[in-house]
Amino acid sequence: MEEINDIISKFTSVSLGEIEEVKLMSRIDRKYWFHISKLASLLGGALENYNILEINGQRIMEYQTTYFDTPDNTMYLKHHNRKMNRYKIRQRRYLSTNGNILEIKFKTNKKRTIKQRIATNAERNKFIESELEFINNATPFTGKELEPVLNNQFKRITLIHKDKLDRCTIDLSPVFWNRNGKLSVVNLVIFEVKRGKSLNLSPIVSILKDLKIRQRGMSKYCTGRAMLEKELKKNTFKSRLRFLNKELKTTHSWSY
Repeated sequence: MEEINDIISKFTSVSLGEIEEVKLMSRIDRKYWFHISKLASLLGGALENYNILEINGQRIMEYQTTYFDTPDNTMYLKHHNRKMNRYKIRQRRYLSTNGNILEIKFKTNKKRTIKQRIATNAERNKFIESELEFINNATPFTGKELEPVLNNQFKRITLIHKDKLDRCTIDLSPVFWNRNGKLSVVNLVIFEVKRGKSLNLSPIVSILKDLKIRQRGMSKYCTGRAMLEKELKKNTFKSRLRFLNKELKTTHSWSY
Protein backbone atom coordinates (compact mmCIF):
# COMPACT_ATOMS: atom_id res chain seq x y z
CA MET A 1 0.00 0.00 0.00
CA GLU A 2 2.94 2.37 0.49
CA GLU A 3 3.55 2.58 -3.27
CA ILE A 4 -0.17 3.09 -3.91
CA ASN A 5 -0.38 5.84 -1.30
CA ASP A 6 2.62 7.56 -2.87
CA ILE A 7 0.98 7.64 -6.31
CA ILE A 8 -2.37 8.75 -4.88
CA SER A 9 -0.65 11.75 -3.30
CA LYS A 10 0.47 12.96 -6.76
CA PHE A 11 -3.06 13.41 -8.14
CA THR A 12 -4.73 16.81 -8.18
CA SER A 13 -7.64 16.68 -5.77
CA VAL A 14 -11.24 17.78 -6.39
CA SER A 15 -14.06 18.22 -3.89
CA LEU A 16 -17.43 16.51 -3.80
CA GLY A 17 -19.12 19.71 -4.96
CA GLU A 18 -16.83 19.99 -7.98
CA ILE A 19 -17.82 16.55 -9.29
CA GLU A 20 -21.57 16.94 -8.87
CA GLU A 21 -22.12 16.90 -12.64
CA VAL A 22 -20.27 13.56 -12.90
CA LYS A 23 -22.60 11.69 -10.54
CA LEU A 24 -23.84 9.75 -13.61
CA MET A 25 -27.05 8.46 -12.06
CA SER A 26 -27.96 7.23 -15.55
CA ARG A 27 -24.96 5.73 -17.28
CA ILE A 28 -23.20 2.87 -18.96
CA ASP A 29 -20.50 1.19 -16.93
CA ARG A 30 -17.88 -1.50 -17.21
CA LYS A 31 -16.24 -3.53 -14.44
CA TYR A 32 -12.83 -5.07 -14.09
CA TRP A 33 -11.31 -6.99 -11.18
CA PHE A 34 -7.73 -8.01 -10.56
CA HIS A 35 -4.96 -8.59 -8.02
CA ILE A 36 -3.88 -5.46 -6.12
CA SER A 37 -0.31 -5.88 -7.45
CA LYS A 38 -1.48 -4.24 -10.72
CA LEU A 39 -3.04 -1.19 -9.09
CA ALA A 40 0.07 1.01 -8.85
CA SER A 41 0.68 0.74 -12.62
CA LEU A 42 -2.96 1.58 -13.34
CA LEU A 43 -2.90 4.65 -11.09
CA GLY A 44 0.39 5.80 -12.60
CA GLY A 45 -1.09 5.59 -16.07
CA ALA A 46 -4.16 7.58 -14.99
CA LEU A 47 -2.24 10.55 -13.53
CA GLU A 48 -2.19 12.54 -16.79
CA ASN A 49 -5.94 12.50 -17.42
CA TYR A 50 -7.59 12.13 -14.00
CA ASN A 51 -8.08 13.99 -10.74
CA ILE A 52 -8.92 12.34 -7.42
CA LEU A 53 -11.81 12.93 -5.05
CA GLU A 54 -10.73 14.22 -1.65
CA ILE A 55 -13.06 14.72 1.32
CA ASN A 56 -11.90 16.02 4.69
CA GLY A 57 -8.30 15.37 3.70
CA GLN A 58 -9.01 11.74 2.76
CA ARG A 59 -8.42 10.24 -0.66
CA ILE A 60 -9.28 6.67 0.29
CA MET A 61 -12.84 6.53 1.69
CA GLU A 62 -14.46 3.71 3.62
CA TYR A 63 -17.93 2.41 2.75
CA GLN A 64 -20.29 -0.03 4.41
CA THR A 65 -23.32 -1.51 2.66
CA THR A 66 -26.35 -3.60 3.62
CA TYR A 67 -28.17 -5.37 0.77
CA PHE A 68 -31.82 -6.43 0.85
CA ASP A 69 -33.64 -9.17 -1.02
CA THR A 70 -36.88 -11.14 -0.90
CA PRO A 71 -37.14 -14.38 1.12
CA ASP A 72 -36.83 -16.36 -2.14
CA ASN A 73 -33.77 -14.34 -3.32
CA THR A 74 -35.45 -12.81 -6.35
CA MET A 75 -32.79 -10.16 -6.98
CA TYR A 76 -29.84 -12.50 -6.49
CA LEU A 77 -31.27 -15.17 -8.79
CA LYS A 78 -32.21 -12.71 -11.52
CA HIS A 79 -28.60 -11.52 -11.65
CA HIS A 80 -27.26 -15.10 -11.47
CA ASN A 81 -29.52 -16.08 -14.37
CA ARG A 82 -28.22 -13.13 -16.42
CA LYS A 83 -31.57 -11.40 -16.68
CA MET A 84 -31.73 -7.72 -17.45
CA ASN A 85 -34.22 -5.22 -16.01
CA ARG A 86 -32.97 -6.21 -12.58
CA TYR A 87 -32.73 -4.38 -9.26
CA LYS A 88 -30.41 -4.05 -6.29
CA ILE A 89 -31.67 -2.38 -3.12
CA ARG A 90 -29.12 -1.31 -0.55
CA GLN A 91 -28.39 0.99 2.34
CA ARG A 92 -24.96 2.56 2.15
CA ARG A 93 -23.05 4.25 4.92
CA TYR A 94 -20.16 6.56 4.04
CA LEU A 95 -17.95 5.98 7.06
CA SER A 96 -15.57 8.80 6.12
CA THR A 97 -18.33 11.43 6.09
CA ASN A 98 -21.07 9.85 8.25
CA GLY A 99 -23.55 10.08 5.36
CA ASN A 100 -26.25 7.42 4.80
CA ILE A 101 -28.41 6.66 1.77
CA LEU A 102 -31.01 4.15 0.63
CA GLU A 103 -30.30 3.38 -3.00
CA ILE A 104 -32.11 1.55 -5.79
CA LYS A 105 -29.93 0.39 -8.68
CA PHE A 106 -31.67 -0.70 -11.89
CA LYS A 107 -29.92 -2.41 -14.81
CA THR A 108 -31.99 -2.00 -17.98
CA ASN A 109 -32.23 -4.43 -20.88
CA LYS A 110 -30.05 -1.91 -22.78
CA LYS A 111 -27.34 -2.54 -20.16
CA ARG A 112 -27.70 0.97 -18.80
CA THR A 113 -27.51 1.55 -15.04
CA ILE A 114 -30.01 3.92 -13.44
CA LYS A 115 -29.77 4.89 -9.77
CA GLN A 116 -32.19 6.56 -7.41
CA ARG A 117 -31.42 7.40 -3.78
CA ILE A 118 -32.70 9.14 -0.70
CA ALA A 119 -31.11 9.97 2.65
CA THR A 120 -31.66 7.34 5.32
CA ASN A 121 -30.50 6.08 8.69
CA ALA A 122 -28.25 3.08 8.06
CA GLU A 123 -28.18 2.17 11.74
CA ARG A 124 -31.44 0.26 11.35
CA ASN A 125 -32.59 -2.47 8.96
CA LYS A 126 -36.29 -1.65 9.00
CA PHE A 127 -37.73 0.87 6.59
CA ILE A 128 -39.76 3.88 7.73
CA GLU A 129 -42.84 5.02 5.82
CA SER A 130 -41.04 7.40 3.45
CA GLU A 131 -38.56 4.65 2.54
CA LEU A 132 -41.33 2.13 1.96
CA GLU A 133 -42.98 4.62 -0.40
CA PHE A 134 -39.68 5.19 -2.22
CA ILE A 135 -39.20 1.44 -2.75
CA ASN A 136 -42.82 0.84 -3.71
CA ASN A 137 -42.76 3.64 -6.31
CA ALA A 138 -39.38 2.82 -7.85
CA THR A 139 -39.40 -1.01 -7.90
CA PRO A 140 -41.77 -3.96 -8.30
CA PHE A 141 -41.09 -4.85 -4.64
CA THR A 142 -42.78 -3.78 -1.47
CA GLY A 143 -40.38 -2.69 1.21
CA LYS A 144 -42.17 -4.86 3.75
CA GLU A 145 -41.19 -8.07 1.93
CA LEU A 146 -37.47 -7.25 1.93
CA GLU A 147 -34.95 -8.44 4.49
CA PRO A 148 -31.24 -7.68 5.02
CA VAL A 149 -29.17 -10.53 3.56
CA LEU A 150 -25.58 -9.30 3.18
CA ASN A 151 -23.21 -6.66 4.55
CA ASN A 152 -19.93 -5.56 3.09
CA GLN A 153 -17.22 -3.02 3.78
CA PHE A 154 -14.48 -1.77 1.49
CA LYS A 155 -12.18 1.18 0.81
CA ARG A 156 -12.70 3.29 -2.31
CA ILE A 157 -10.60 5.59 -4.47
CA THR A 158 -12.58 7.77 -6.92
CA LEU A 159 -10.97 9.20 -10.06
CA ILE A 160 -12.65 11.88 -12.18
CA HIS A 161 -11.62 12.68 -15.74
CA LYS A 162 -10.13 16.18 -15.91
CA ASP A 163 -12.73 17.14 -18.54
CA LYS A 164 -15.44 15.40 -16.45
CA LEU A 165 -16.12 12.84 -19.20
CA ASP A 166 -16.11 9.82 -16.93
CA ARG A 167 -15.70 8.67 -13.35
CA CYS A 168 -13.84 5.62 -12.04
CA THR A 169 -14.25 3.86 -8.72
CA ILE A 170 -11.56 1.57 -7.31
CA ASP A 171 -12.77 -0.66 -4.47
CA LEU A 172 -10.15 -2.36 -2.34
CA SER A 173 -10.09 -5.52 -0.20
CA PRO A 174 -13.81 -6.08 0.44
CA VAL A 175 -15.09 -7.81 3.57
CA PHE A 176 -18.44 -9.65 3.45
CA TRP A 177 -20.58 -10.95 6.29
CA ASN A 178 -24.07 -12.21 7.10
CA ARG A 179 -25.62 -14.79 9.39
CA ASN A 180 -23.53 -17.56 7.75
CA GLY A 181 -20.15 -16.08 8.53
CA LYS A 182 -17.57 -13.56 7.40
CA LEU A 183 -14.85 -13.45 4.76
CA SER A 184 -12.19 -11.03 3.56
CA VAL A 185 -10.68 -10.84 0.06
CA VAL A 186 -7.65 -8.77 0.95
CA ASN A 187 -5.88 -8.59 -2.42
CA LEU A 188 -8.92 -7.92 -4.61
CA VAL A 189 -9.44 -4.70 -6.58
CA ILE A 190 -12.83 -4.07 -8.21
CA PHE A 191 -12.51 -1.29 -10.79
CA GLU A 192 -15.48 0.35 -12.51
CA VAL A 193 -15.51 3.03 -15.19
CA LYS A 194 -18.76 5.00 -15.56
CA ARG A 195 -19.62 7.24 -18.48
CA GLY A 196 -22.70 8.78 -20.06
CA LYS A 197 -21.90 7.09 -23.39
CA SER A 198 -19.05 5.71 -25.55
CA LEU A 199 -17.05 3.87 -22.90
CA ASN A 200 -14.36 2.89 -25.39
CA LEU A 201 -13.38 6.58 -25.70
CA SER A 202 -12.31 6.68 -22.07
CA PRO A 203 -8.51 6.91 -21.70
CA ILE A 204 -8.66 4.54 -18.71
CA VAL A 205 -9.94 1.75 -20.98
CA SER A 206 -6.74 1.97 -23.06
CA ILE A 207 -4.62 1.83 -19.89
CA LEU A 208 -6.46 -1.29 -18.73
CA LYS A 209 -5.87 -2.96 -22.09
CA ASP A 210 -2.17 -2.13 -21.98
CA LEU A 211 -1.96 -3.76 -18.55
CA LYS A 212 -3.79 -6.83 -19.91
CA ILE A 213 -6.64 -6.31 -17.43
CA ARG A 214 -9.73 -7.58 -19.18
CA GLN A 215 -13.32 -6.63 -18.61
CA ARG A 216 -15.08 -9.02 -16.21
CA GLY A 217 -18.32 -8.27 -14.44
CA MET A 218 -18.49 -8.65 -10.68
CA SER A 219 -21.39 -7.88 -8.40
CA LYS A 220 -20.17 -7.47 -4.84
CA TYR A 221 -23.64 -8.45 -3.70
CA CYS A 222 -23.79 -11.72 -5.65
CA THR A 223 -20.16 -12.61 -5.01
CA GLY A 224 -20.44 -12.14 -1.26
CA ARG A 225 -23.58 -14.23 -0.99
CA ALA A 226 -22.26 -16.95 -3.30
CA MET A 227 -19.12 -17.30 -1.20
CA LEU A 228 -20.94 -17.29 2.14
CA GLU A 229 -24.07 -19.35 1.38
CA LYS A 230 -23.44 -22.92 0.26
CA GLU A 231 -27.08 -23.60 -0.59
CA LEU A 232 -27.44 -20.76 -3.13
CA LYS A 233 -27.38 -21.44 -6.85
CA LYS A 234 -23.97 -20.26 -8.15
CA ASN A 235 -23.12 -22.06 -11.41
CA THR A 236 -22.69 -18.75 -13.25
CA PHE A 237 -20.11 -17.56 -10.73
CA LYS A 238 -18.02 -20.74 -10.31
CA SER A 239 -14.96 -19.68 -12.33
CA ARG A 240 -14.87 -16.36 -10.49
CA LEU A 241 -15.17 -18.04 -7.09
CA ARG A 242 -12.33 -20.45 -7.92
CA PHE A 243 -10.09 -17.53 -8.82
CA LEU A 244 -10.95 -15.61 -5.65
CA ASN A 245 -10.19 -18.62 -3.49
CA LYS A 246 -7.07 -19.78 -5.32
CA GLU A 247 -5.32 -16.63 -6.58
CA LEU A 248 -6.29 -14.10 -3.91
CA LYS A 249 -5.85 -14.27 -0.19
CA THR A 250 -9.39 -15.00 0.94
CA THR A 251 -9.94 -15.64 4.63
CA HIS A 252 -13.11 -17.21 6.00
CA SER A 253 -14.74 -17.21 9.39
CA TRP A 254 -17.74 -19.52 9.29
CA SER A 255 -20.61 -19.54 11.78
CA TYR A 256 -22.20 -22.80 10.66
